[in-house]
Amino acid sequence: MNKKPSLIKRIFFNVDTLVAFAVISIVVMFIVPMKPEVLSVLLVFNLAFSLIILLLTMFTTEILQLTVFPTLLLITTLFRLGLNVASTRLILTDGYAGDVVEAFGNFVVQGDYIVGAILFIIIFIIQFVVITNGSGRVAEVAARFTLDAMPGKQMSIDADLNAGIITEREAMEKRKDLQKEADFYGSMDGASKFVKGDAVAGIIIVIINIIGGVLVGMVNMDLSAGEALKKFSLLTIGDGLVNQIPALLISTSAGILVTRSASDESFGKELSEQLTSFPNVIAITSVILLMLGLIPSLPSVPFLVLSAITAYFAYSLDKDGKGKKKTTQQAKEEVQATEAIKKEPENIMNLFQVDMLEIEIGYGLIPLTDSGAGGDLLDRIAAVRRQCALELGIAVQPIRIRDNLQLGTNEYRIKIKGSEVAHGEIMSNHYLAMDPVNSTVDIEGIKTIEPTFGLPAVWISSDQKDKAEMMGLTIVDPVTVLITHLTEVIKQHSHELLGRQEVKMLLDVVKENYGAVVDELVPDLMSLGEVQKVLQNLLKEGVPIRDMVTILESLADNSRTTKDTELLTEYVRISLGRVICKPFIDEDNNINVITMDPELEQLIGDNIHKSIQGSFPSLNPDITQKIFTNINEIVQNTGFYNNSPVILCSPRIRPALKRMLELVFPEVAVISMNEVPGNIGINSVGMVTLNDN
Repeated sequence: MNKKPSLIKRIFFNVDTLVAFAVISIVVMFIVPMKPEVLSVLLVFNLAFSLIILLLTMFTTEILQLTVFPTLLLITTLFRLGLNVASTRLILTDGYAGDVVEAFGNFVVQGDYIVGAILFIIIFIIQFVVITNGSGRVAEVAARFTLDAMPGKQMSIDADLNAGIITEREAMEKRKDLQKEADFYGSMDGASKFVKGDAVAGIIIVIINIIGGVLVGMVNMDLSAGEALKKFSLLTIGDGLVNQIPALLISTSAGILVTRSASDESFGKELSEQLTSFPNVIAITSVILLMLGLIPSLPSVPFLVLSAITAYFAYSLDKDGKGKKKTTQQAKEEVQATEAIKKEPENIMNLFQVDMLEIEIGYGLIPLTDSGAGGDLLDRIAAVRRQCALELGIAVQPIRIRDNLQLGTNEYRIKIKGSEVAHGEIMSNHYLAMDPVNSTVDIEGIKTIEPTFGLPAVWISSDQKDKAEMMGLTIVDPVTVLITHLTEVIKQHSHELLGRQEVKMLLDVVKENYGAVVDELVPDLMSLGEVQKVLQNLLKEGVPIRDMVTILESLADNSRTTKDTELLTEYVRISLGRVICKPFIDEDNNINVITMDPELEQLIGDNIHKSIQGSFPSLNPDITQKIFTNINEIVQNTGFYNNSPVILCSPRIRPALKRMLELVFPEVAVISMNEVPGNIGINSVGMVTLNDN
């Protein structure tokens, strides 16, 4: 049985607890006096820790490996200030601040406080004016550009996720790293102010120490002004140097970190590779040094020695470069040979990729895709995708356009999943003239059939356009003809274009604002494929699925009682009643409908059979023929709003009746009484019956 660690171990051997105690100890240093020996150890630790931070920034390859740096910058600044306060207390009270401070005062500046003061001022200027200001400005600009680039980077991550290049977990990690990067540069922008303040505080503390030391020496130690100035100046400058050198290292670390770009290699490797990548530059430098060494007024030995060293260095680099180039060429040839071996199966694998929707065009239609030549086909196709999103609620995948030399010059072909579903012919330099009233077009031109609706039409030249408009003909440019045909094809086959990936994208969009309904429905109540089937059933009958929230809520309410996707579709249709009836409502807020004889409805309801494809009425062929004939007579003799015939029936037979009629009357809509809102009037213009008229 494992024993739990004691309370003392849990407290004192926990990293978070130790760090908290360390930060509190730094604050205590401002208040509690410290022995010179302890101060010496802490000063050496400060120097060593600063070196570690500097080396870390040189070996990191990206900023996310050291995101703790801004906070670390604040803590080290506070630590140095604490050491300054502790050393100041010892200098002014005892006239001695430990061996380290005294060594820096005597050894580094050789006992000359004037030289030490100059060195201290120079280090202060380098840190404050050059490094701190520069790194702070770089951090500020980097933070601004990082924040400006965030939306584009997030969209790129979303695009990779939607394309399946990365998984959802990887996308989440990338978004988190992006946020960390923005937070890092923002924190560095503020943290650089701490370093700048530390430098200013350092120079102020030195001035106070010198003035206070002279007064203490003269009053308390009975020293002359000169002796007091020399003694306390050396101690103060030694203390200032031993604290400013680590501060300089930390400032340099901050500058290196914010100025480095993301790379796979450390700073040292990048430096060596990039500075030695051009041996010619080093060779030219060697020649220039040689020429300078031959000038009589200049010392020749340093120039000639450096010239010889750089010449040898350039020769070695050039020799190594040729060897690497040869090795690289051999590796390249090996890769090409390997690719040649794999070329056959790799090309075969590429052939398995099938575009969801594509348009093949003949050679004569290629100018329509060239925006430089005035072709706007690509822009119009983009508008079609937006129109489908607004009208149908589906996200049509990018439509590929290919040129096919096997087609006629002006011919085009529309394919879905590699299979042709429609084709037509347009003339790029002509206009299509149609008569909306008469079935014939009385104008000179090339007679044809409009590809979308099969109407008689004539291709006319641009010179005849004004004449045709004066005759009251409808004039359409060739791109509009193709786009109209494409739009109708998408509407007719929208259910085929809605795959599981597209459904997943729609659910992700809904989940951003209505996450509760998506989480409740998928995958607990329905699978992604079952939701796809319901949406395909709706699209197959021309019902838009833009109101996904209503659709999903209806499925969540009813999928607990049934898993029949056909029945679930009927429940959804009831919820979308206003959307379904909207195209058939006339100006008087009425719907003209064809009703079904109750006896016929009973007959159909008693003979419904279910299959994999759904419900279908199994009736006698003679009865089926009578139904078709009766419907055809009513449709031919009755005017419907927007020429859209509507049959109204009971909800029980609606799916089966629609499936029976769609083969003969695909344009006839079949709605149930439950789908008609209560504020809409119903006007029966005929009844389908088996009785002879």
